[in-house]
Amino acid sequence: MLPTVILPGYLESADVYLPLQQALTALGTPTTTVPLCKRDWLPTLGGRSMVPILRQLDRTINEALTNNQATQINLIGHSAGGWISRIYLGEIPYTIHGDVTESAKLWDARSKIATLITLGTPHISGERWTRKNLDFVNDNYPGAMYSDLEYICVAGKSIYGEKKRGQWLAYSSYQQTCGIGNTWGDGITPIEAAHLAGATNITIEGVKHSPRTAGIWYGSPEVRSQWIEYLK
Repeated sequence: MLPTVILPGYLESADVYLPLQQALTALGTPTTTVPLCKRDWLPTLGGRSMVPILRQLDRTINEALTNNQATQINLIGHSAGGWISRIYLGEIPYTIHGDVTESAKLWDARSKIATLITLGTPHISGERWTRKNLDFVNDNYPGAMYSDLEYICVAGKSIYGEKKRGQWLAYSSYQQTCGIGNTWGDGITPIEAAHLAGATNITIEGVKHSPRTAGIWYGSPEVRSQWIEYLK
């Protein structure tokens, strides 16, 4: 198999993805996680630029290609890591925050990626602090835009959002993301936001959003078996 790179979700550290990384490597796809820690996300707070994350993503992917003498990788983006990956793939310069020029070349990397797998990614959002970045993604790269790239979008169905104990967080998160609180999702991302038009869209029962949450998440053994078949 091709090597694989995992891009963590927002404010997540690479260490929580180690079990998934090790499991995928054991299956024959040498896997690396972008070596992020929580402080690496601090410059991006409040809807600011994702350039610091793109720099580390680009470095990790180039190292994976070199170390494995490969020309392409599989890219897995968890949560926000999925839509940040779509910025990386696209050819339009991500200069909307004024912190880099077109010479940065932290995008237009589609030729390096064989498959993009997103896990619980909010591909849409009504949150004011994410709109600038996500509007850039969806205005320029709507849906599964590139026909030469395979998109696999995985959603979890574990918590129905309601205004009552145990479901209030899900309700609030779903409402901020897609405008509807009374819907199904993984506790953070509603199903409809985790899918992309034109992609291979998968919904898995019982899956929760975070690797830190009690129960099963996207990287749990009984769940990952339903999407690893798409790795090239």
